Amino acid sequence: MRLRREDLLVYIVTDRSWLGSNQLSDQVEEALRSGATMVQLREKDMAYESFVKEALDMKEITRRYQVPLIINDNIDVAVASDADGVHLGQQDGDIILARKRLGYDKIIGISAHTVMEAMDAEAGGADYIGVGAVFGTNTKKDAENIGMEILTEICHAVTIPVVAIGGITLENMEKLHGTGVAGVAVISAIFSAQNIGDATKRMVVKAKEHFHG
Repeated sequence: MRLRREDLLVYIVTDRSWLGSNQLSDQVEEALRSGATMVQLREKDMAYESFVKEALDMKEITRRYQVPLIINDNIDVAVASDADGVHLGQQDGDIILARKRLGYDKIIGISAHTVMEAMDAEAGGADYIGVGAVFGTNTKKDAENIGMEILTEICHAVTIPVVAIGGITLENMEKLHGTGVAGVAVISAIFSAQNIGDATKRMVVKAKEHFHG
């Protein structure tokens, strides 16, 4: 599956912090049913075998909705589950080696915090860039905020699409208008909501207004 710019419009990143008695698969499916355009399975503490099983189950769901499934950080899990791609941080491995293992029909996203990192990622064969944290976030406590100026510079420095991440809510999304991002990657704005479907629909409507309007 090749990446389309519109796949990044509302890109949900899973987080078990707000799971409660619910199933992650049910939460993801509710978001997809309500318009989420891409899914990143993010499991920081799960054992390899369980991570693969989770990825295989998630792949069945994303396939039904025809949206890409991206695995956070773990190329082995992406290969084993035949996921649509992987998202790597700056310290998570060589992008060229990742491309060799995944093949050219898979999606590779790279986190970038500077123009140089973004340009290097594009030169290395990345399909999209994730830039953040654009606002304060409790999900990744070591993340430093990136201002709108740097975000805009990154969007203009690369030809591949850029997705903004970090502390994005329905209320602050409009601040990203005009930066050039293709969309937003969101975690708590959707998964902490009492009604995930309603939260997703609102995010999709506002994202279309600001990024594809």
